[in-house]
Amino acid sequence: MSVRPDWWIEEMCEKYRMIEPFERGQISKGVISYGISAYGYDMRIANEFKVFKAKAGIVIDPKNIDDSQFETVIADVCTIPANSFVLARSVEYFRIPRNVVTLTSGKSTYARCGVIVNVTPFEPEWEGYVTISISNTAPVPVKIYANEGLCQVLFFESDDDCKVSYADKKGKYQAQKKITAAKIVSVHGCKCN
Repeated sequence: MSVRPDWWIEEMCEKYRMIEPFERGQISKGVISYGISAYGYDMRIANEFKVFKAKAGIVIDPKNIDDSQFETVIADVCTIPANSFVLARSVEYFRIPRNVVTLTSGKSTYARCGVIVNVTPFEPEWEGYVTISISNTAPVPVKIYANEGLCQVLFFESDDDCKVSYADKKGKYQAQKKITAAKIVSVHGCKCN
């Protein structure tokens, strides 16, 4: 298994629409860069954000997310409060091949401002817009910019197909179209959030 280069990413986007929309070059003039790089793809964030509303006594329960704990903000710039976080989604829609898994890392421009990006690996045959957790570890607010780069996706291709893909197991985040809060599958098989 090895990390795949720019030409492979381009080929997968042409043949299989792995990333849509796909930016062939690296766009960097006046923006936080996005698009293809030597061994990855710098993903952008859309202009919709779910900003956590911190109040005394609130406990976030990943098994029972309360949407009222978040404020939806539609804007070109989102300010993350000090020591807080927002959820966002990618501009790009991803379709991951059966023998590929990804790792995502935040861009250094944001890391130097105290911003930490968390995205779980895109499993084989997962598809959808990516829900991204963006944390501000700084003691002051920090801005993030819609339609600009936030993090880099690296693609790892295996020599063998997996036995059970994300699509095969009907993963709970398959084909998500919007910012999706945590979901737990109950013992009865329904998706709870």
